[in-house]
Amino acid sequence: MSALALGAFQVVGSYGAADNQPDRRPIGAVAILLLFAGPAALAWRDRHPLLAVAVALGATDVYIGLGYPYGPVFFSVVLALFTAVQAGHRRPTWMLAAAGYGGFVVAHIADPRAGDANLTHLGLVAGWLVVVLAVSEVVRVRRDQASERERVAHEERQRRVSEQRLLLAQELHDVLAHNISLINVQASVALHLLDEHPDQARPALTSIKEASSDALHELRTALDVLRRGEEAPRAPAPRLADLDDLVAGIRAGGIDVRLEHDEPTTPLPAAVELAAYRIVQEALTNVTRHARARAVTVRVESKDGVTVEITDDGVGGAAEAGNGIAGMRERAAALGGTVEAGPRPSGGFRVAAHLPSRQP
Repeated sequence: MSALALGAFQVVGSYGAADNQPDRRPIGAVAILLLFAGPAALAWRDRHPLLAVAVALGATDVYIGLGYPYGPVFFSVVLALFTAVQAGHRRPTWMLAAAGYGGFVVAHIADPRAGDANLTHLGLVAGWLVVVLAVSEVVRVRRDQASERERVAHEERQRRVSEQRLLLAQELHDVLAHNISLINVQASVALHLLDEHPDQARPALTSIKEASSDALHELRTALDVLRRGEEAPRAPAPRLADLDDLVAGIRAGGIDVRLEHDEPTTPLPAAVELAAYRIVQEALTNVTRHARARAVTVRVESKDGVTVEITDDGVGGAAEAGNGIAGMRERAAALGGTVEAGPRPSGGFRVAAHLPSRQP
């Protein structure tokens, strides 16, 4: 309600209320000014809520002290008090309300037309003030609670987005590092064969094409997620059944890879299968990049979860370079599992991970 409309309502309503209060002073020019003073102050309630409270209370006290009839004059006080409490000025508003009530008591005593109902009117006004302030506080508390819930929900949404982006970055690291390493190895093989055995270079070039295609597909998928948000379509996550294709790509680079993989007796959680696959993938990536190995053995045992072991006959310790081992440990720890990695006493390198089927 605008200040002008509220002022007009108070004036018209006060004229109507005066008909039932013949003992009160007739409404004149001063009364009309006082009836408009409170609403006029409300025009600045957003910038100066306490000033609006003070003016509305002061105008009402003077109006009552001069003996004018009771009526809608209190509406501007109600709106001013409510606005000030919602603005956060709780204590000053209560103090101004108490001061205004003190002024009302003085005005009531000084009013020659107060009659014999002093205590009744004083009690009603006191109760009315308390109710207005109490309702304002309840509304403010509920509003603050709603704002807090919205803030928490927003932070939770932001946390989920951050987690998804972190997971996406980890997935991109694993996939792109593996495919680029595979491309590098295959390119070296192709260059070696191109001059002496050009007909044998074709499989290496085919593997390069397939690996680059996979890398581009993963990159496009990641960009879709970043553009469209969490609901962007994703390709099915790789599982342990896809290890054959993974190993085949490494074999094409000239490394002898032996895969020993049993069939799980019970279905494994998708997160466990994905983590196991990525650990094997990262270990094989390290072999192609650092180990200078000729043979690799990958063992996968699906009992009480998943246990994977990757051993090679290359340069022990070289695979510890970079962030690959740390990424494996992070994946395993997120699922309550463990990863052991280090040089073998007999030479080469070993990575062993265990992922429980029951998630923490």
